[in-house]
Amino acid sequence: MTATGADQDATGMTARRYWWWERRRSVVLDVGLALVSALECALEGVRFAGNAGLPVPLGVALGVAAGSVLLVRRRWPIAVVLVSIAVTPAEMAFLMGIVSLYTLAASEVPRRITVVLAGMSLAGTLIVTYVRTQQDVANATDGDFDPGPWYVPVVSLFLSLGLTGPPVLFGLYIGARRRLMESLRERADSLERELSLLADRAEERAEWARTEERTRIAREMHDVVAHRVSLMVVHSAALQAVALKDPAKAVKNAALVGDMGRQALTELREMLGVLRSGDRAKPVTTAVPLASVGAAAAAAAAAPSAEAVEDGPCLAELDALVGQSRQAGMVVELTVEGDPVLYGAQVEQTAYRVVQEALTNVHKHAAGAKTWVRLAHRGSEVAMQVENGPSDGGTADAGLPSGGNGLVGMRERVTALGGVFVSGPTDAGGFRVSAVLPARG
Repeated sequence: MTATGADQDATGMTARRYWWWERRRSVVLDVGLALVSALECALEGVRFAGNAGLPVPLGVALGVAAGSVLLVRRRWPIAVVLVSIAVTPAEMAFLMGIVSLYTLAASEVPRRITVVLAGMSLAGTLIVTYVRTQQDVANATDGDFDPGPWYVPVVSLFLSLGLTGPPVLFGLYIGARRRLMESLRERADSLERELSLLADRAEERAEWARTEERTRIAREMHDVVAHRVSLMVVHSAALQAVALKDPAKAVKNAALVGDMGRQALTELREMLGVLRSGDRAKPVTTAVPLASVGAAAAAAAAAPSAEAVEDGPCLAELDALVGQSRQAGMVVELTVEGDPVLYGAQVEQTAYRVVQEALTNVHKHAAGAKTWVRLAHRGSEVAMQVENGPSDGGTADAGLPSGGNGLVGMRERVTALGGVFVSGPTDAGGFRVSAVLPARG
């Protein structure tokens, strides 16, 4: 039951407050209305003092005091209405009555209180108007004028309704409009906050997608470079050992090194071509909804490049992969169980990369060790295992560097497709890498 809110507009409230007023022009308006109301009540107080037999200064003082109450209409609208009802028998404060009813109806005062006070004001105005109209008709000197019994009640009713109804209805309209504007402003602020949140989430998703893509590219680069270069280093070491003893075998090893180098360059060129094709893509200049941006970022992070997946290796190339390790001097046995089924491109590429990286680790850490590669097709899943025995102490270490990312990359690949990855040493002193992938990933 405090401020009515009429001092707020679409531009918001100023930072400085003047007691219960929010703006300076509200102060000016209420002070002006209070001065006009005080002047009106002072003039009407002269007549009231004469009719009541009171001193004129007392009537003027009562009128000024009653009219000045309009100054606090925003702070205590109910009190102002009660004062206007109290002075209604004195036939004064008509301006205060109209303004106070408008302020009450436009405020946040409960509607039942507004109805009760408006009814009291209507009843008081009706009684005073009826008595005054009856006196005027009785004092009429024209004998030809006969108003009839209905004249005084009808005129009194219309006058009282005219003084009470319009300000109440207008105040209800202004209050409803103000509440609607506040609701729309709150909804606009809420939408702005939601859009800001969506923008932040889209940026986070885009950054997450970029990180995931960089991780995927780094993993692919590691698999391609590490395996090919490891075999090249092994063959170059063998070439150095047999160069003088067996020139024919040295020539064969040199040819293998050249072939593997060319294969590594080809795979790197394909990956870099995918990256460059993405860089040449036409930039988007039209506005895109923030939700679409977030969905696109999540989709981009959820699946790697389609071109990279389609161009990647598959399980049919495992024989060639094992053959390359055999040519490098590794003793490898490949066992395939079950009937092959149609797997997803990502599943086949991941299975191939797991076997490839496991063989690369054998070249790095267990030179000369016998290795077993097992592949099992189980209908709804495919399982692979690479196990090597203890390193052959008589075989020279190739001296290959290790970044410690091989097992981490394999685990990330397998778990990203919903598979299971297990690795660890064996009782015989070797190492085992096992992975199970669902058929569709």
